Amino acid sequence: MHSNPAFHDHSEQENLGFATQRGFGTLMVNGADGPLASHVPFLIEGDRITLHLTRSNPICRAGNDLPALLAVQGPDAYVSPDWYGAEDQVPTWNYVAVHIRGCLSPLPPETLHDHLVALSARFEMGLAPKKPWTVEKMSDGVMDRMMRMILPYRMTITSVDGTWKLNQNKPESQRLGAAQALAEQGSVELAQLMRAIIR
Repeated sequence: MHSNPAFHDHSEQENLGFATQRGFGTLMVNGADGPLASHVPFLIEGDRITLHLTRSNPICRAGNDLPALLAVQGPDAYVSPDWYGAEDQVPTWNYVAVHIRGCLSPLPPETLHDHLVALSARFEMGLAPKKPWTVEKMSDGVMDRMMRMILPYRMTITSVDGTWKLNQNKPESQRLGAAQALAEQGSVELAQLMRAIIR
């Protein structure tokens, strides 16, 4: 991750909190023929991440105890220099991204059911007032058949890094001007993060 200190002003806990809230990222490992990547939902519990992969995923054949990177992408958008209300500005791209490094290891197959229950419960709770979906809604034997196609994994976290590029390097009036324009363009979440910066 690019290490411009102006945009690395969030703590490890804030970065992990952001990744936990997103719950979806790109898992990357080195394979025999080059990098391998898979887009996965996940749960963070302490210093461990649990996730699952389909058996046919090349990462499952890349080996055990692999150095891995999980990249979690937040909101992002192009920023026009016209939005700052100042002369001699240049275009840029604002974004939030968290990189989590660690060791990826397979988990025993018997842990898969509880992982899937916890994963679906985590995302169902955000869909209120809908009654949460649970595995009990499935017909007998269907869940077991489907679980045979996926494998559980754990990633033990060794480091966390985040970039929150939100125009912190600009005067407040310029940053807020860009945030207003982004909100009008539909990038509401990114605009909210830009407005929340306290200097």
